[in-house]
Amino acid sequence: MIPRYEIRLAGSGGQGLILAGLILAEAIAYFEHKYVVQSQNYGPEARGTDSKSDIIISDEEIDYPKAIHLDVLLAMNQKALDANFLDLKKNGLLIVDSGLVKDLPTTQLIAMPLTQIALETTKSPQPANMTALGALAVCTQKVSIPSLSKTLAVHLKKDWLEQNQKALKAGARFAKKRLAGNPSGNGSV
Repeated sequence: MIPRYEIRLAGSGGQGLILAGLILAEAIAYFEHKYVVQSQNYGPEARGTDSKSDIIISDEEIDYPKAIHLDVLLAMNQKALDANFLDLKKNGLLIVDSGLVKDLPTTQLIAMPLTQIALETTKSPQPANMTALGALAVCTQKVSIPSLSKTLAVHLKKDWLEQNQKALKAGARFAKKRLAGNPSGNGSV
């Protein structure tokens, strides 16, 4: 079987995870020069229903386009964690929005207040998807922040671009601090 790296972004419709998955996949394909497959699943209503985006990365062509065993699960709310946790590999990376996920099935995770970071950085919770992407990029080392930022510029109008790029960078800074051993993410990198 071809070596694969599988990521799932899971939450609710309206959290922007489908867009985040597309941006992640394009950034990896175009700037990191990897093979990528992105798929998405969401409820028939736009907001509030389950939403997920799967990204499969490989150095070789991908023969099966569905996620089998997740290397990374990003859960933006409790329902998403509960519905997707069993798909995560035993030693997989779990990233959760600590402001929206309280009942944790394991202590092996990285919890960050992703929505709160977006709110503090941009005065809006809306770009929490980009905060999450920035954190995910740092935690996985599968894509760079400049690659994500360039891809964002293709997808967003100028009015929204600056806000979302700020959120992306804020998520990356927080994750760097967290991985450096600062549990609150406060202080300088």
